[in-house]
Amino acid sequence: MFLKVQLPWNVVIPAESLDIKGLMLQKSIVVRLLDEFASRKATKDLGYLLALTTLESIGEGRVREHTGDVLFPVVFSGITFKLFRGEIAEGVVHKVLKHGVFLSCGPVENIYLSKLKMPDYDYVPGENPVFMNSKMSKIEKGSTVRFIVIGTKWLESEREFQALVGLHADYLGPVS
Repeated sequence: MFLKVQLPWNVVIPAESLDIKGLMLQKSIVVRLLDEFASRKATKDLGYLLALTTLESIGEGRVREHTGDVLFPVVFSGITFKLFRGEIAEGVVHKVLKHGVFLSCGPVENIYLSKLKMPDYDYVPGENPVFMNSKMSKIEKGSTVRFIVIGTKWLESEREFQALVGLHADYLGPVS
């Protein structure tokens, strides 16, 4: 679910941002790194990039010939979020359909729980549709559901993950 990673990254500082004082240079590198980190969103191998925790090292800058910009190799530690097959997690239902529900868990918005993967739950249509079992346990919009991850899929074009989940193990289902 949450991973602590160490990442190498290349930060390009425009020539006009360079200053004689090293402190301003370090600040420029950190600010640029944070901007690039925030715009990246996610990677297939690491999952969603959540937080940059520490800047481990800043390498020696190399001047780019045509622009005069300086490229600094940096290494930093960060926290990422990625769902793995077989993992138990909790999500909040944001859409109820006849064939299943969509949940969100952390930064993952497209988690699908199919009706076929909800044993003993039946669809109850209406203004606010729900899935209900014989013990009157409900899966409805806004409810929290504990599930097991069956599989994940990386969408390169959107730079995000989709997941297929189920309730076919002990202690899974709506959390009260």
